[in-house]
Amino acid sequence: MSEFHVEVGETVRFSKTVGESDIYLFAGITGDLSGNHVDEEYMKRSSYGRRIAHGALMVGFMSTASTLIIARCVEKGIDETPVSLGYDRIRFLGPVYINDTVTVTYSIAEIDVERRRSRSKIEVKTQNGDLVAVGEHILKWVKNPS
Repeated sequence: MSEFHVEVGETVRFSKTVGESDIYLFAGITGDLSGNHVDEEYMKRSSYGRRIAHGALMVGFMSTASTLIIARCVEKGIDETPVSLGYDRIRFLGPVYINDTVTVTYSIAEIDVERRRSRSKIEVKTQNGDLVAVGEHILKWVKNPS
């Protein structure tokens, strides 16, 4: 048996087409009603030419991918509760437009057995293969009480 619940190189993917409703629901939940996201006329005059999704929505999709890797471990019957310690080095490299399909690739990059942590690399690409966001995620694997 392995010393840890995940292995370096282990990967999950999550894909979703970003709909107009996703942007409006996210804007309503967060209160981020910036014209970049909800004002088509304003964005027509920008270099983007149309509305773009919230960067924080992409971070939410990154979180979904981490949940997929956690679920894989929970199905194995692990004796720890994985919790997020946070996201580092988040960068938004390009726009995500309404009706773009994004794919999040979440790959385990490092394991610290002693500290019970894993660090993952995350990439978000559009259906055209454009890299639009990157980041790193740290999971802490907390032992359950006996």
